[in-house]
Amino acid sequence: MNKPKKVALAYSGGLDTSIIMPWLKENYGCEIVAVCGDIGQGSEELAGLEEKARRTGASEVYVEDLREEFVTEYLWRLVRSGGVYEHKYLLGTSIARPLLAKKQVEVALRTGCDGLAHGCTGKGNDQVRFELTYKALAPHLQVIAPWREWDIVSREDAIGYAHKHDVPISQTTTKIYSRDRNIWHISHEGGALEDPANAAPDDIWMLTKSPKQAPDTPAEVTIGFNQGRPVSLNGQHQMSGAGLLERLNQIGGEHGIGRIDLVENRFVGMKSRGCYETPGGTLIMAAHRELEALTLDRTTLHYKQKLALDYAEMVYNGFWFTPLRESLDAFFEAASRNTTGEVRLRLYKGNIEPVSRKSPNSLYSLNIASFTMGAEYDQKDALGFINLIGLPIKTRASISRKS
Repeated sequence: MNKPKKVALAYSGGLDTSIIMPWLKENYGCEIVAVCGDIGQGSEELAGLEEKARRTGASEVYVEDLREEFVTEYLWRLVRSGGVYEHKYLLGTSIARPLLAKKQVEVALRTGCDGLAHGCTGKGNDQVRFELTYKALAPHLQVIAPWREWDIVSREDAIGYAHKHDVPISQTTTKIYSRDRNIWHISHEGGALEDPANAAPDDIWMLTKSPKQAPDTPAEVTIGFNQGRPVSLNGQHQMSGAGLLERLNQIGGEHGIGRIDLVENRFVGMKSRGCYETPGGTLIMAAHRELEALTLDRTTLHYKQKLALDYAEMVYNGFWFTPLRESLDAFFEAASRNTTGEVRLRLYKGNIEPVSRKSPNSLYSLNIASFTMGAEYDQKDALGFINLIGLPIKTRASISRKS
């Protein structure tokens, strides 16, 4: 296969993508277009990014503001689905990769690139997420994955390569955590976290206070939804999706909300350990569950919970641009038509307590649910109901007794 002449690199300015610049120059001799998506990783990560990319080898640099698209077209779909991976993980890294890869492909096609490159390791899930997106949107472009080609085998090697090639980096061999941040979460991996027997060091957390240090006075937030999508905070509707999420991140982080420590099953077959902080997302998902308890009938709610597991797995594994994901979204959209209302949550030292649930589409009937015996529910009907559903059980017991 011929070497590509112009390559679009998914660029973050971190350790891996920084050293890929000189490596591509040395090994492929290609022109490099650096593509970075602003998905809410913060101004400190984006500051000086274009200058750094050009200084380390890029001829063109594109920093695209994707925050609102990320929130409304990706995160709110995830919220509506209720998808959570392996009971805990709110998919902060997973859900961002299809959007970043899509934007990378768009820039590559616009600038005449004949190749795509990423900094994902050969052990991780991200290589799958990026490359499945490439296959869906630009299968004709050649893909370069340096971690599957070069002789760098560790973070220490990568740091050494950076120093040798005068690439500025923030990582050191004494503080070598791998982090991924966006408006939904931040992940922490590597270093002391690689051994699941080690407690997570206190100094890794960046978005959330320790519950021990959280305020002694509880806080309350009211989150409003329209058809399963967050639309308001504390009665304020004139907020962008990104603005609403940023404010919830501040409130949740202040009260120690959203920390998890997870040993997860990677798609590529191994187990890994990571710590995640998702303060605003944890509040939104909790409020959404409480609202659905009012607005969905039993069979729809229970079936939706089953599909949410499939949806979470698809997002985690990188199958975003697929007919099945689109079909599941169509189901969640239909199922969420009546999921409109407000939920008030009380936050206290890492805990979330539902205080109030309200919906114009609530299926909760006080007359029926009340312990006061009313005319809307005839308790005598329960006898026939129990007899019918219990018929197979009774028949089997009778046969067993005769034998």
